[in-house]
Amino acid sequence: MGAWELLLVGVVIALGLCGVLVPGAPGSWLVWAAVLWWALKDPQPVAWGVLVGATAVLLLSQVVRWALPPRRLQESGATPLMAVYAGAGAVLGFVLVPVLGALPGFLAGIYLEERLRLGRHGEAMAALRTAMRAGGASVLAELFTCLLIAGAWLGAVLWG
Repeated sequence: MGAWELLLVGVVIALGLCGVLVPGAPGSWLVWAAVLWWALKDPQPVAWGVLVGATAVLLLSQVVRWALPPRRLQESGATPLMAVYAGAGAVLGFVLVPVLGALPGFLAGIYLEERLRLGRHGEAMAALRTAMRAGGASVLAELFTCLLIAGAWLGAVLWG
C-alpha cells in the first residue's frame, strides 16, 4: 500500500475519531471501515490481526455502551465546545500516557472547559459529574475504543 493510500486511511480514521464526538455520526464504524479497507488493500498477517482485534474491541464496546445509560448530553447542557475539549484531552492523554491517559485526559478536557465557562472549581466539578452521568461515559467508552484501534493501526503501519 502506498504512502498516499496510508495517509487517506489515516485521514478517515481521524474523521472517525471526530465523528465519535458528534451526536448521531457513526464515528466508530468509520474507524473500523478504514481499518477494514487497509487490511483488504494490504493483506498481511499483521493487518488481519489488527482487523480482527479492532472488530472484537468494537463489538465489546457496543455491548458496554448498550449497558450504560442512554446519551442525554444535550439536555445536560453539554456544548460542542465541551466535545472539542474532551476529545482533545483524550487524544493528548492517549499520547502522553499511552492508552490509559485517554481516560483522565477526557475528564480533564471537560473540567477545563467547564472551569473556563463557569469560573469556579465546585461548579466545574458538578458540571463534570452531570455530563458524565448524562452520557459522557458512553462517549468515553466509544472514543477510548476508537483510540485503541487507531493506535493499533498506527503501530502496525510504523513497526509492522
